[in-house]
Amino acid sequence: MISGCDSPGVPAGPKLDRCAGPCSPPAALPARRQRGPPAAASLAFSSQHGNVAVVTGGLSGIGFSTAKHLAKLDMHVIIAGNKEREGQEAVKKIKEETLNSKAGIMMVPQRKTVDGFEEQFGVNYLGHFLLTNLLLDILKKTGSPSHNARVVTVSSATHYVGELNMEDLQSRHCYSPCGAYAQSKLALVLFSYRLQQLLASEGSPVTANVVDPGVVDTMLYKNVFWLTRLVKNLTYSLLFKTPDEGAITSIYAAVAPELEGVGGCYLYHEKITKSSDITYDEDLQRKLWAESCKLVRIPNVISKVIST
Repeated sequence: MISGCDSPGVPAGPKLDRCAGPCSPPAALPARRQRGPPAAASLAFSSQHGNVAVVTGGLSGIGFSTAKHLAKLDMHVIIAGNKEREGQEAVKKIKEETLNSKAGIMMVPQRKTVDGFEEQFGVNYLGHFLLTNLLLDILKKTGSPSHNARVVTVSSATHYVGELNMEDLQSRHCYSPCGAYAQSKLALVLFSYRLQQLLASEGSPVTANVVDPGVVDTMLYKNVFWLTRLVKNLTYSLLFKTPDEGAITSIYAAVAPELEGVGGCYLYHEKITKSSDITYDEDLQRKLWAESCKLVRIPNVISKVIST
């Protein structure tokens, strides 16, 4: 998900996708069940009138909840997806309720995208990498020293067990649904940190952070092993967050005043925490970025800005 400031040519005011309509006043985020570290019962933010957010994966789950609550804050929200009919339905539902990188798949069988990439690596990581790079110039123009544009990438705790195989990013030689998913989430953290280095080196009014939404009950679990689904159903009330609860950290990263000008962080339960040790490996960050540019066929501008 990418959050920016006023954009030239984008009218100020509450809008969703291509549809305009009145939104309710800024509202507090939903109270969260106390799972894990203690947190405030609710979070409230000031109006985001005039700001723009692009939310990927906004058709359902965490992405939908994020789009809904950002729109409640009077933000211009654009839902990015590849299913227009479902997108229009999501916009309609959000407007009725508010009157306001999350796109992903998990642990699917070995498949390829239309571009020939391993599906989890392509959808969960490369798509976000490409979209962010395509929007960077706009974000740099719309941000300002006092009001930075923000890039918020959604990873997960699965990245802690992930391994990045630079010799076989597409998992052609040895595919594991769990391993491929963990690799894609690890790649997102490495990407976010490298992006922040680029932005800081340029002095750009844009920040990049990555968030962990926690264990959330979404449609991502439809492809998991039947025993995993059984455990999920038995432990739902104790361990799983609702999509609204799972969206809280993403919304916090997008609009919290205390994060103004702050980048290169991993956020969990609205707090900065440490990601896996390997994510701080700058050589690995550099290699992944360079290879990602080759895969999606865009110039590696970072090599011209940061000496390697």
